[in-house]
Amino acid sequence: MFRGANAINLDSKGRLTIPTKYRESLMDDCQGQLVCTIDISQNCLLLYPLPEWEEIELKLRKLSSTNPHERRLLRLLLGYASEGEMDKSGRILLAPTLRQHAALEKQIMLVGQLNKFEIWSDQAWNQQISEDIAMEQRGEFELTERLQEFSL
Repeated sequence: MFRGANAINLDSKGRLTIPTKYRESLMDDCQGQLVCTIDISQNCLLLYPLPEWEEIELKLRKLSSTNPHERRLLRLLLGYASEGEMDKSGRILLAPTLRQHAALEKQIMLVGQLNKFEIWSDQAWNQQISEDIAMEQRGEFELTERLQEFSL
């Protein structure tokens, strides 16, 4: 289970170093095999342990290649999907196309989202968080049924 926002740096080769607190679980769960793709709703990347990604692929297989909306989703998620393996230092290479999509430079944020990570440029992350907090404070959101039942 991944949680927390971690400020990290990409190295000159485009590799990110997975924080130590996640490495053991990633090695146990997926032998360090990860899949990264784009987030179709935000300018960030999604980084999945391979078993989690395989569950998504099972769902994607059920989509139609003749329906234009479903085909577009397939094209984006699978077209950008890039497999990688953590090295002995806990680093994983992000493909140039993925780094370009999310406008990643040196300073990035790796954000735990339970079963996956989001990868943001630090600037985009700070802007998104500011917008999210402001919307919550102004009450500018639609409560889904699940959110109406949610309590802290």
